[in-house]
Amino acid sequence: MTHDDRTPPRAVPADDGAGRSAGAAVAVLDDEGTVIGWTGAAQSLTGFTAQDVVGKRAVEMLVPAKAALRAAAQARRCRAEDGWSGVAGVRRRDQGPIDLTLRVRPLARLDGKRQWLVCAAPAGARPSPVDGLDVESLLSAAPLGICVRDAQLRCTWANDALAMHDGVTREQRFGRRVSEVLSGEQGERAEAAQRQVLADGVPVVDHEFRRGDPRHPHRERTYSVSFFRLDDGEGRPSGVCTMSLDVTDRERARERLAVLTEASTRIGSTLDVMRTGQELADFAVPSLADYVTVDLAEEIRLGEELPVRIGAAGGSTPAFRRAGLASVHDGAPESLWPRGEHVFVRESSPFSAVLTSGTPYLEPVLDTSPGGWLAQDAMRAEKVRRHGMHSLMIVPIHARGAVLGVAVFVRSADPTPFEADDLLFAQELVSRAALALDNARQYIRERATALALQRNLLPHRLHGGAAVDVASRYLPADREDGVGGDWFDVVPLSAARVALVVGDVVGHGIHAAAAMGRLRTAVHTLATMDLPPDELLTRLDETILRLSDEDLEANALTGTVLGATCLYAVYDPVNRSCTMATAGHPPPVIVSPDGDVAIPRLPTGLPLGVGMASYEAVQLELPEGSVLALYTDGLVEERGADIDAGMRRLGKAVARPGRSLDELCTSVFDTVPSSAPADDATLLLVRTHALSPGEVATWSLARDPAVVGHARALTQSLLAGWGLEHLAPTTELIVSELVTNAVRHGAGPITLRLIRHRVLACEVFDASDSIPRLRHARATDEGGRGLFLVARLSRRHGTRTTAEGKVVWAEQELTPPEA
Repeated sequence: MTHDDRTPPRAVPADDGAGRSAGAAVAVLDDEGTVIGWTGAAQSLTGFTAQDVVGKRAVEMLVPAKAALRAAAQARRCRAEDGWSGVAGVRRRDQGPIDLTLRVRPLARLDGKRQWLVCAAPAGARPSPVDGLDVESLLSAAPLGICVRDAQLRCTWANDALAMHDGVTREQRFGRRVSEVLSGEQGERAEAAQRQVLADGVPVVDHEFRRGDPRHPHRERTYSVSFFRLDDGEGRPSGVCTMSLDVTDRERARERLAVLTEASTRIGSTLDVMRTGQELADFAVPSLADYVTVDLAEEIRLGEELPVRIGAAGGSTPAFRRAGLASVHDGAPESLWPRGEHVFVRESSPFSAVLTSGTPYLEPVLDTSPGGWLAQDAMRAEKVRRHGMHSLMIVPIHARGAVLGVAVFVRSADPTPFEADDLLFAQELVSRAALALDNARQYIRERATALALQRNLLPHRLHGGAAVDVASRYLPADREDGVGGDWFDVVPLSAARVALVVGDVVGHGIHAAAAMGRLRTAVHTLATMDLPPDELLTRLDETILRLSDEDLEANALTGTVLGATCLYAVYDPVNRSCTMATAGHPPPVIVSPDGDVAIPRLPTGLPLGVGMASYEAVQLELPEGSVLALYTDGLVEERGADIDAGMRRLGKAVARPGRSLDELCTSVFDTVPSSAPADDATLLLVRTHALSPGEVATWSLARDPAVVGHARALTQSLLAGWGLEHLAPTTELIVSELVTNAVRHGAGPITLRLIRHRVLACEVFDASDSIPRLRHARATDEGGRGLFLVARLSRRHGTRTTAEGKVVWAEQELTPPEA
């Protein structure tokens, strides 16, 4: 019997001399206030017999009517404070009330319910809970081990239960101190605690010790011992009472809870289902079993739906693969199949029944008789006999109503058979592994979905038109499993211009990919409105806030943009200008045709989704052949280094004249310090072009209706020079309608511009900021058909605002479709 030094005894406050007076009466109440115990002394004091009061509520029998409210208040206080002492009026049978001194204390039961011990004496006397009780019968029948010792700590009385706890008989114990019957440190520590209690009256609670279990030699039982001082009627110390309780189940539950907590950290450390299966087997050997196997359905490795549902009838047994294998013997010679191999499940075996029903199987003593199930499996039976396997547990691994696999636990070296609590522990252990396995399976499915989503949301082919050449690269943080929220795009705009976009959504996975798709769609929509970069970012920020609010109201977090950065730039090949604005995103790196590297200083706005953000655009003039590098911070950030160093590294890699954009992309990613960056890395490279003066014609026109005919004549002459005579009829009509609208509804001077690149663009500028809208005129209307005709005759048309007013434009294919 050894003391467990890990759980030191706890001291509790003394009871202020409770129970030191003689001449007391005692009653026992249940937690509802019903009398369940009544002594002869209580009958002498009140006149009520046990037959009168037992089974009835004390307040109805013993409390005078006028004191009922006060008694109820005292009862509430007693419950709240775990006891009460004081003077109260109590009814006497056939006489008037009597004032009694009462002391109420709780009695804890093994089932967790409370009872109340009420000690009473005439007012002025001090109640004692012992007088009037048949102490011998009360203590002998108690389920606790109880021992009473005198002032010299010699045993004077003990009940039978105590001998079951420490193995010492009554005859060995009587007249001796504990150190005389329990040798070693345990006896010395227990006697020292008793002397301390006798000296200062402070009880010692939960003094633990352990001894071997007579029924199971390989196990120990744990007992909790408490010591209380006994006082005589004059309040002088007269001895010590010892009470011991078997807390083996409590300690085993505590230990197994600690083991399960550790299992949660050691099982499922990765999203590899085969490794998780091995972690489960390794953890269970030898703490629970001597030999463990974990077999998993083949489908969970692929992230597919599982074919077997718990309770399904008539289904075929799925294919299993051995994922975990552990044994106390080197090489696990007990196993029929090595780890990684397919496992055969016999239909008539308990394994098949467990898979079908989802119910665990316990066979404390393996049946190797000729009529048992092992008789039909000769190879397994031979392994059982050779290695002395004698006890078996089979636990299904299931989640969401489907079978993931099965775990088998076997004992051979440990002679103790499995018990019901071992099976419960195994189920708890397997349930933690099942959660990790199901998470891994769902992750595999989510990853495949996210990769497909991202592939479909990112542009498959970028077109820079006549304005720019384009190349791009994307490197996820985890090349195998990473799916992030980085995106890039090139959006054709009117008048040969292009919008260049790069952004970064916070986070990874399918939510980030979905949020990225929503942002890219929103940017496309706003870009087709031909908004300036600063205004576009403002509108995008408002859109994100609105979408986030809608998702929160609908409790739908999928695709919610919790934060994002974005750089939006518009390049115009006519005047070689690039206008850009940023929402918390790093600036572009610009390399001139002669190799000079520049990083423009842009006003950095707040990231998108924050709200109350304002953005400012900057316009730069770029020489033809300049290279712009737009990127996400994962490309230039490095732990422990300044981001400016990363941008300089990027500029140096791009500043290589004569290289194609694809070669430059490769060169940039070759310079990334880590092959697995901490964040997704995205790069968008563009090389600028400029339209020659011969491809652009511009005229200033007066705001006079007569100028419409002059505009048609200029258009006809220009198209003849460009060899586009076949477009003259439609273009003259478009020019006529747009100029007429500018004269009638515009303001300030009017400018007509025609641009020939991959399409023919017609633009009319004026100083008004009013936006024309398409109308459907009635048959009797004299006007209102201008923009309708323009829409029918053009490939695309629209309106954009400028610092001076607005532009109304229309585009036509250079080779129109045949009529």
